Amino acid sequence: MKRLFSILAITGMMVFGTANASTIATTTTATTVATTIQAEEEPAAEESLGFHQELKKRFIEGGPEFMGIVLLCLILGLAIAIERIIFLNLSTTNTKKLTQNVEDALASGGVEAAKEVCRNTKGPIASIFYQGLDRTDEGIEAAEKAVVAYGGVQMGQLEKNVSWISLFIALAPMLGFMGTVIGMIQAFDKIEAAGDMQPSLVAGGIKVALLTTVFGLVVAIILQIFYNYIIAKIDSIVNDMEDASITLMDLLIRNKK
Repeated sequence: MKRLFSILAITGMMVFGTANASTIATTTTATTVATTIQAEEEPAAEESLGFHQELKKRFIEGGPEFMGIVLLCLILGLAIAIERIIFLNLSTTNTKKLTQNVEDALASGGVEAAKEVCRNTKGPIASIFYQGLDRTDEGIEAAEKAVVAYGGVQMGQLEKNVSWISLFIALAPMLGFMGTVIGMIQAFDKIEAAGDMQPSLVAGGIKVALLTTVFGLVVAIILQIFYNYIIAKIDSIVNDMEDASITLMDLLIRNKK
């Protein structure tokens, strides 16, 4: 539930920032229109637009229908990606230090002392250690089964909601391509209605079509970078979990002897 609230909070912050950006873009557009007469006298002033102003201008020219949906994909994808990155960073554990503490606790205070060390340590590896130590009274095989089973549960927690990011990565460029197709259809409709092939009739529709494709690809690229980082982080934690599980089994075998 806390993760759901965190995702909603991040999404709300990003939507609020987007609304502010849209307001600024509208103000910028109005200012540009008001200074058209001065721009005619000073043509070089049009070239002074910064990257952000140019981006806002192109976003508005792309149309609210598909550009808004593509932007929503970016906001939701980034919200989930940021939540996952925070969760994975909090799930990272110093495996060597934890293993050494558990080994010292087993040698000095037995299984209960080792379980107390795991209770006071955050992360999936400590949780797996606790489940294995909790089944030591039933034998090594029971402890090993508990470690394997709970390891699968922890892996599912690490991979939670990651599939939504891959969905937005695939959805954003497809929406852009759909906007491109619709823009081309509108351009040809204008040609058919006019009965003449004039560049001015189709230029606007083609430009809108290309802008939706560009923004869809940009969103997919941004989310793909976050997605690859998250997958790499999950693989690293899973490898640590597997190594730590083997080490725990060795500790339990030595402790039984």
